[in-house]
Amino acid sequence: MFPLLKILMFHVFGALAEFERNLIQERTQAGLTAARARGRVGGRKAVLDDKQRAQAKAMMADKSLSVGDIAKTMGVSRSTLYRI
Repeated sequence: MFPLLKILMFHVFGALAEFERNLIQERTQAGLTAARARGRVGGRKAVLDDKQRAQAKAMMADKSLSVGDIAKTMGVSRSTLYRI
């Protein structure tokens, strides 16, 4: 009898944990939606503006410059340049 009670108890705790997790997700989404409605935007700010991005693309098109040199000049990482 005891093993059945133990299994039932774990199922109840699991159901409660799942319910609580769903509540947390709903509250988080509601908060993000409210923040967006107020004009707030999440995430990290862009390192390069549009003009700097265009300059980086032009430098990348020039095959005489290495990606590492361009990254040092622009003050960003190589992966940032590849992402652009």
